[in-house]
Amino acid sequence: MTLPEVLLWRCLRGGRAGGHKFRRQHAQGLFVIDFFCAEARLAVEVDGDVHGHPDQARRDQDRTRWLAEQGVRVMRVPARDILNEETRAGVIEAIVRAVAPSTPSGSPSPMNGGG
Repeated sequence: MTLPEVLLWRCLRGGRAGGHKFRRQHAQGLFVIDFFCAEARLAVEVDGDVHGHPDQARRDQDRTRWLAEQGVRVMRVPARDILNEETRAGVIEAIVRAVAPSTPSGSPSPMNGGG
């Protein structure tokens, strides 16, 4: 794993992300997902600089499309946001929001200040 992946894994493993379980380096078809939450069908991909190149961006789009066809949502996270201690907490919060079950408007939830 790359350094950003190691740092993110430290924040996700063992249910540290709101009690949700993640797997690292999860095989899905022909792809290996950086981090996968089975209960939410969410793939979290850490994107370094190489993901900005046109060929890689095209492969990423194809991969995201295929995963969506399998019922898996993909969340892409810039590696620089994980490396930066000031933005890492926001990345974790965004991941927790993405895996949390939706609650009807007005329902108590830790994510919207209730509960």
